[in-house]
Amino acid sequence: MTLADPSGGHSTATLYEASGLDCACRPGLHPVWPGARIAGPAFTVAGVGGDNLALHRAVAHAPSGHVLVVDAGGAVFGHWGEILTIAAQHRALLGLVIDGGVRDISQLAALRFPVFASSVAVFGTGKSQPGQLGEPITLRGVRVGTHDLVVADGDGVVVLPADQAAMIIRRADHRHEREQQIITGLRAGRSTLDLYGLPELGRPAQPGSGYQP
Repeated sequence: MTLADPSGGHSTATLYEASGLDCACRPGLHPVWPGARIAGPAFTVAGVGGDNLALHRAVAHAPSGHVLVVDAGGAVFGHWGEILTIAAQHRALLGLVIDGGVRDISQLAALRFPVFASSVAVFGTGKSQPGQLGEPITLRGVRVGTHDLVVADGDGVVVLPADQAAMIIRRADHRHEREQQIITGLRAGRSTLDLYGLPELGRPAQPGSGYQP
């Protein structure tokens, strides 16, 4: 692991496969600009759909170097935009993952602030519901606690429990090495059937191949 990228630079797909856990959020959380990626410890927020006071509070109180991970019930409102982004960057927050809507996506892209959301919507929000900060939430089927490692990229969002993240990343390192061996073999003209030990025309798989793409 590195301070710059605590996931070791691995993709969500690699981390998910290496984890052996049900740690991938259900599909529907998308980057609001192409190429966005987040990797960092979570700071959890339980909000109320259509109200973004909890997000204002989170930006004010979350530790620097954390990712805001927000359950807004999937509500289609503009819970987050340019103003909160600038405030979050000033606090050295790493990004936002929200089951809910956001807006000002052109400005977010220009600011290069990574945001993953379930929708984009212009609808305004109230500011009367304080929500809860730092308590465990469930984000699209996955439990998230503050300080768990959240990684988001174009394939999806995964959450690695804080006490297992280092072990999972070591497994991901080994998986990546194996993938590079597979790629080298492909470029040398070998087939995926051969490299994975996969069965063909009813023949049994090669024992000990043990790798799943």
